[in-house]
Amino acid sequence: MKMTSINCNGQLLDLTEPKIMGIINLSTDSFYAGSIAENSEALIAKVAEMQESGMNILDIGAASSRPGAIPLSADAEWKILEPILDSLRTHDSQVLISIDTYHKEVIERALAFKINIVNDISGFEKSEELIEFISDKSLPYILMHKQGDTRSMQDNPTYKNVTLDLLGYFKKKISLLRKYNIEDVIVDPGFGFGKTVEHNYELLRKLEVFALLECPLLVGVSRKSMIYKTLNVEANEALNGTSALHMLALANGANILRVHDVKEAKECIKLFQAYKSS
Repeated sequence: MKMTSINCNGQLLDLTEPKIMGIINLSTDSFYAGSIAENSEALIAKVAEMQESGMNILDIGAASSRPGAIPLSADAEWKILEPILDSLRTHDSQVLISIDTYHKEVIERALAFKINIVNDISGFEKSEELIEFISDKSLPYILMHKQGDTRSMQDNPTYKNVTLDLLGYFKKKISLLRKYNIEDVIVDPGFGFGKTVEHNYELLRKLEVFALLECPLLVGVSRKSMIYKTLNVEANEALNGTSALHMLALANGANILRVHDVKEAKECIKLFQAYKSS
């Protein structure tokens, strides 16, 4: 049975209705400029706007994960993150914070600011020590699939069967997480991370398959290339396409939408809930 709530470092997140994770990037290397907050003032303003629009979780990262991005060291990430987390927690002690990093050292330092969730795009392949550490701290873990390194993942992504390959990947990884007594696992198929446009749409169409994992499902398609390449537009013109795919994701079982545009995602959820209950 799929989990209906997760314990986010002392705060309970109810997943009986879909939730919204708002994206803020601290790197200027993001593929979408609208997600960037380069200083504390911009961050606080953006967070307040997102909360007013219905955001449930704030996902914040210092390193770009766009195709071709160069990874940052733990020290480089922390140099960016520390003053931002300090300002954020001074302003708001309750907002649920997800840290987008695969560095154990960053997560360890960020605990001083009462972070709530770890969002690891590496699937703990950078370090199994990260899993031991998270287990000790009782932090929910977002397990994302990515084929290859960010610098080369889009060169020639290949699968025997993308849906079944991911299902096998998640089963293996979740089994190991359970051995470390990590129960609050959120699954993210990793749209755009080592997948062609065709792979992405197949995964979206077959999203319900991942219900077999009995974990909450996070979908991050917001303004990604599967939208703007299909529509032959730029990322800043991909909001309408994003909303269309958000509705499909909800219909196919998504529990959390990771988004750049909170207001529009909230409207999708409201319409979806009305449709379901009619």
